[in-house]
Amino acid sequence: MLPQIGIELLKDFKVKKTNLLDPYCGSGSSFSAGLDYGIQKFYGFDLNPLAIMISRAKLSFIDEFLLEKEKEKLLNKLFFGICYLEVDSYIAKEAKNIKNADFWFSDENLRKLTYIFGLLQKIENKSIKNLFFLTFSETLREVSFTRNGEFKLFRMKNYEDFQPNVFNIFSNKLVNVTDNYLKYYQPKLKNVFFRVLNTCALKNDIHFDCILTSPLYGDSKTTCAYGQFSTFTNEWLGMKEARKLDSFLMGGKKSKELYSRYSIKECILEVCQKDKKRALEISSFYFDLESDINHLAQYANHGAKVFFVVGNRQVKGIELQTDKFIAETFMQNGLRHLETIERAISNKTMPTRNSPTNKMGVQSSTMNKEYIVVCEKSV
Repeated sequence: MLPQIGIELLKDFKVKKTNLLDPYCGSGSSFSAGLDYGIQKFYGFDLNPLAIMISRAKLSFIDEFLLEKEKEKLLNKLFFGICYLEVDSYIAKEAKNIKNADFWFSDENLRKLTYIFGLLQKIENKSIKNLFFLTFSETLREVSFTRNGEFKLFRMKNYEDFQPNVFNIFSNKLVNVTDNYLKYYQPKLKNVFFRVLNTCALKNDIHFDCILTSPLYGDSKTTCAYGQFSTFTNEWLGMKEARKLDSFLMGGKKSKELYSRYSIKECILEVCQKDKKRALEISSFYFDLESDINHLAQYANHGAKVFFVVGNRQVKGIELQTDKFIAETFMQNGLRHLETIERAISNKTMPTRNSPTNKMGVQSSTMNKEYIVVCEKSV
């Protein structure tokens, strides 16, 4: 979800500038929108450790002098530090967490990355360390043999000819990340309260005037593997089950029965006629999404505005109307459906067409539009 979309939604629907919840906060686009709008209290959840790290980095106030000082110290160590290539003990203690590390990185780049990681680990200020880890995460992806423009992990062709300059890439990104933070985030953060967690546990006395989010568009088997996109960083940070992250997300565990509520049941029955296994995978996603919405509705104040930005995926050539499902589920929980706004997806990693049957020349569209479901708590 683009932050600009969030800003316009908050303005157009005159949302109270009290607090905001994003139950699938990802990298914090909704928080960026809320900051620009003037909200100063934020809560967010996500099961992806990288997503939590990014959101915390964006919303933590860091003194400009301390940040610049730490940045310059790090840059100096990169270029005038020890000769990392001659220190065997530096070779990828952390990189050993990465499955098949030598398949995705050259030996030389693993050593350079390990050296950088070691420098980051020594930074005492947790907020600065988080911010600089964003740079490390971006660098990891860029210097690996991973094909660009993919959620899933595929090694590029002719990877032997790929020789990126790790230190230069990290240094340039470090400067850009620091400058962007100081320009767009830091000036708005002095009086901001935020809490970003990897669990959706909320105290009963906390309620929200705004829920702004973009949930997963579907389980990884039938759309895109969100977990794979952040695998390297999560492994480097010590997440033991980074490769299994997608199985923990919505729809990650296959259902034993078909979902049979609301209008989406008709779509699932159509898919079942073509492929029962796929229909059960889809059902799992909607069981999980319904459970989440039922839970979230309890924490919406009277008059609260709820915005869900979602795409309607196609499975077996059948469009699953997730936007309609979300509206119906919220209405069942006492919210009023105000409207559903349709817009073209301007930029995304997923292809506009794919070949779900794996038959030569047989293609199907994926998601070219997204829908903004707008609801209001009326009772």
